[in-house]
Amino acid sequence: MRIIDLSARSAATLGAIVVAAATGASGQSPDLDRLLQRIGERIDRYYARVQSIVCNEKITNQPVASDMSPFGFARVVEYELRVEPEATEDGKATDAKVVRTLKKVNGRVPKPKDLAVKKTDIQKCLDPNPLSPEPLNFLLAANRHEYEFSWAGFGKEKDQRAYLVDYRKRENGKPEIRRADSGIEGCYNFETPGLVKGRIWLDPETLDVLRVEEHLMSRVDIRVPFTLQRRDNLPDSVVIERQDLFIRYKPVTFSDPSETLLLPHTIDNLLIVRGGSFSSHRTQQVYTDYQRFLTAGRLVK
Repeated sequence: MRIIDLSARSAATLGAIVVAAATGASGQSPDLDRLLQRIGERIDRYYARVQSIVCNEKITNQPVASDMSPFGFARVVEYELRVEPEATEDGKATDAKVVRTLKKVNGRVPKPKDLAVKKTDIQKCLDPNPLSPEPLNFLLAANRHEYEFSWAGFGKEKDQRAYLVDYRKRENGKPEIRRADSGIEGCYNFETPGLVKGRIWLDPETLDVLRVEEHLMSRVDIRVPFTLQRRDNLPDSVVIERQDLFIRYKPVTFSDPSETLLLPHTIDNLLIVRGGSFSSHRTQQVYTDYQRFLTAGRLVK
C-alpha cells in the first residue's frame, strides 16, 4: 500500500476570527477588500491570544475502498496541540505554526518505537508533522497576494445566514508526484498547482469563520517520473479523482475571565486515487478539551 499526503493545510488549526462587521447592511454585498483587510487585522491579534490555548487533537486515518467504504484497519493518534505565531518587527503576524506533542497511538501511551521513524513505517505516512502550517495563514495581509478572492454571495450554515467568499491560489505549473520528506518508503506527496478552489463561510454580523472547504476543480492526471517508476515500481500515471477538505468551527467559552472564541471542531479530508497500489483514505481530526493558560499560571477550561 502506498500513501499520498494531500494538502498543506490538512493539518490542525487553532485559527479563529472574531471581527467587527464590514458592513451594516445585511442585505448588501460587503466591500471585499475591506472585508479581507479586517479579517487579516483580527487574525494578527488572535494569534497573539491563541498562544495561551491548548487542546486535544484526535486523528483517525482510515483507508477506503473505491466506493469509499472502510478498507482495512484505521490508525488513531492523539496529540496535545497549540499554536505558535511568527511576526515581523512591527508585530504583525506573517505565519503561524501548529505544534504537536504525541500522547497516544491507537489508544495507548506511545512507546519509543512510536516516536522513531523507520523507512518501513508506512502506517505513519499520514501522521501529521509535529510542526505544521496553520491553515488560515493565507488570510493574513502578508500572504493574501498569493490568492485570488471573490465574493460568492449569501448562504446558510446551521440555520444562520452566512457570507460566502471563494478563493484560489495564484500558481502555475504541472501536477506532480514526489517522495515525501518523511524518510518512509512508500510515502508520496503530490502537487496540483492552480487546480484547487476553496470557499469560506462567515457570520455576517461578526465575520467569524464558520467553515472552510476546498475541492479539486476536476480530476487530475499525474505523470509519474520515469525515475520513480523504475526505482519504486510505480505505474506511469496516477489519477486523483477526488480531494475534499472540510474545516468546521464551534464556539468555546472560557471563564474567569469570561471569553468565547470560535475554535476548530473537526477537519475532514477525503482522497480518492486510482493507479497502481496507491491508497485512498479518509482522515478526520477532532478537537476537544480546550484549556486556557492565564499569565498568572492558572489553568482555565
